[in-house]
Amino acid sequence: MIVVIDTSAAVEIVLQRSPAGGLNRKVETADWVIAPMLFICEVTNVFWKYHRFKNMPMEECESGIDLCIGLVDTYFKESDLYQEAFQMACMAGRPVYDMYFLVLARRNNARLLTTDRGLTDVAREHAIRVA
Repeated sequence: MIVVIDTSAAVEIVLQRSPAGGLNRKVETADWVIAPMLFICEVTNVFWKYHRFKNMPMEECESGIDLCIGLVDTYFKESDLYQEAFQMACMAGRPVYDMYFLVLARRNNARLLTTDRGLTDVAREHAIRVA
């Protein structure tokens, strides 16, 4: 099984919150875990927020970033995905950032791994399987 992991799922796994066990098993059993390069920026920003607003120690944030980034086997350039992502975002009324993950899943016949209910709904509307 090919899995496209999004930022929400990766952060849940690394922070070991409630749904993390099931998410982690899906990553561990996947044949290939992929994400757009944007994933790195998003993960880094999430941990910046944890440091800035939740007082998470910087070292813990850096470790979390590294762990999230390490969950992915292969990253794909946004320059190869942006046209479809833009079109899908316009049609779905969702941020382009989210659509990069959906386009990547659709192109690779992959399952989307996310904790974002809105993104899950859009994925299903576009016949993209959710892990």
